[in-house]
Amino acid sequence: MNKKKILIHSNHCKAFTGFGKHTKNILLYLQKTGKYDIVEFSNGIQWGDSSLKNLPWKCEGSLPNNPSLLRKLKEDPSLARSASYGTHTIDKIIEQEKPDVYIGIEDIWAFSGYTEKKWWNKINCMIWTTLDSLPILPEAEKVAPEIKNYFTWSSFASKALNKLGHDHVKTLHGALDTSNFKKLEDQDRKKIRNFFKIDKDFVIGFVFRNQLRKSVPNLLEGFKIFCNQNPNSSAKLLLHTSWSEGWDIPRLIKEKKIDPSRVLTTYICSNCKNFEIKSFSKEEEDCPFCGSKKSQNTTNAKLGVSEIQLNQIYNCMDVYCHPFTSGGQEIPIQEAKLTELITLVTNYSCGEDCCAKDSAGLPLSWTEYREPGTQFIKASTSPDSIASQLRKVFRMSNSKREELGRKARDFTIKNYGIESIGKKLELLLDNMDAPDWDFDFKSKPKNPEYNPPEIEDQSDWLKDIYRNILDMEIKESDDGHKHWSKKLSEGATRDEILKYFKQVAAKDNEKNKNINFSELLSEDDKGKRLLISMPESIGDVYLCTSLLKNIKETYPDLNIYFATKKEYFEVLEGNPYIHKVIPYDKNLDNLTVMEGHGDHEGFFEIAFLPFIGTQRMLNYMHNGKDKIQFDICT
Repeated sequence: MNKKKILIHSNHCKAFTGFGKHTKNILLYLQKTGKYDIVEFSNGIQWGDSSLKNLPWKCEGSLPNNPSLLRKLKEDPSLARSASYGTHTIDKIIEQEKPDVYIGIEDIWAFSGYTEKKWWNKINCMIWTTLDSLPILPEAEKVAPEIKNYFTWSSFASKALNKLGHDHVKTLHGALDTSNFKKLEDQDRKKIRNFFKIDKDFVIGFVFRNQLRKSVPNLLEGFKIFCNQNPNSSAKLLLHTSWSEGWDIPRLIKEKKIDPSRVLTTYICSNCKNFEIKSFSKEEEDCPFCGSKKSQNTTNAKLGVSEIQLNQIYNCMDVYCHPFTSGGQEIPIQEAKLTELITLVTNYSCGEDCCAKDSAGLPLSWTEYREPGTQFIKASTSPDSIASQLRKVFRMSNSKREELGRKARDFTIKNYGIESIGKKLELLLDNMDAPDWDFDFKSKPKNPEYNPPEIEDQSDWLKDIYRNILDMEIKESDDGHKHWSKKLSEGATRDEILKYFKQVAAKDNEKNKNINFSELLSEDDKGKRLLISMPESIGDVYLCTSLLKNIKETYPDLNIYFATKKEYFEVLEGNPYIHKVIPYDKNLDNLTVMEGHGDHEGFFEIAFLPFIGTQRMLNYMHNGKDKIQFDICT
């Protein structure tokens, strides 16, 4: 019996992101079962990248490997972003791998347009996404009816979609490796705290990426209130984050008149990788461990601590406080719970799960504000609530803290641990039927000659021309239908719209037209053909003409066929060495098809594809050190 093939599309499994860590855990779990054929599709990495080859499973990157295309995409940030999510390669990997199951793990906008793909729901498709604010993102609601297997990382999001009528949306938390985070033995914990001279302090911790949605000003204000109300607490605030991006933390400390010695951070050495907990002074400190100059910096996305070191840092804390405006899951909260810390979390968005009664978390109250542009509800965490809950933990007996800590760890393992999440996913996969791969990816020709019958209703008329001209089934809620309905209401005529649809259909047919070599090639020169393919640009096509005399003298018995885009045909008109100019098609890039392989005879005796080395792979420069000369006559 063949194994089910599972295609998992997300951040790369080695990426230091929430999605990346989750993907790694899921891939390892599925691989361990031995039940599945696994393929990873990694966002933001180029197709064919050599770094993707040494993995236990097959892996491809989402970015196209065409350098000229990549350069064009980088000119437009929105196009570059969508390309990193796989817009140019998703069809390619689906067609190549023919998976039984596709699992997309990303923000919902990463899958824009996917539900309209030819393969969507012809195979088992699952979206596993994060949604962090109300009202629910319109795009997330719009596609809900088209996603049969729709999962969110928090119950907050699934409940919101359920209320909108999408009862099939369910919660499946992001998967954590629970083995690296645990409470250390008392003597080990005491040893670390002594080393950093915080053994007598009440340490409040926050692990976070320094960005706007992490409520640093609110936390500092709450910390100040707590210190003023509890002057004998010897409280310290440990901010494990980068101090060179996002919030200007030193400025906030000064503004709120907090003693800077009471606010700690984590420094990591880029040379020896040892970390240090101390008050912030500046970036690029000298390392006390290895003596390297200016090698110590606060932790950041590029230079961070290992999970073993991060576990030690959590164990330096007495309580964990995580105020934020919203979040998809906020993995540091679960990591802190695994180390048996009591967690204080804003009771909004994914924080609701972390404040549930059985989670042993303490909720932080908040007031609503609206995010400009999106109009999303965001949470401004109450500093008074932070101070109040800190005081509750500070005055709590050790036995009570330990009881709640054990409860927090058990809750996290049960609801977020890879074994728990992996088993739920495994059950889902095993209950999915294997699809019949009886469909192809070839675009059906459009019908620019179609003339609709008399249809009185405007909506029905639009649906008819979509169906019969563009081969698309649309609903009244679709953007295209809304757009043309508005145009009609503003005075556009049916004839104008019909003309436009026919033009689109004709252009699409031309774009998707496949080369019929039997029509392009002469009938009497089989075995005597030579191909030169240079699709673009006009300068490169012109330069190629300087080689034609030499090539003809070298291969006098072969007819030269020159393939390029139609707009460059005029450059080659009347050239005495060219037998025939033919339109370029991507199928011409396949050398084994052109020259033959195995039982396939091919179409040309020789095919030269110089643009592969100059436009696609850029392997012709050699840093200007190439001493090898190639002469086609020798």
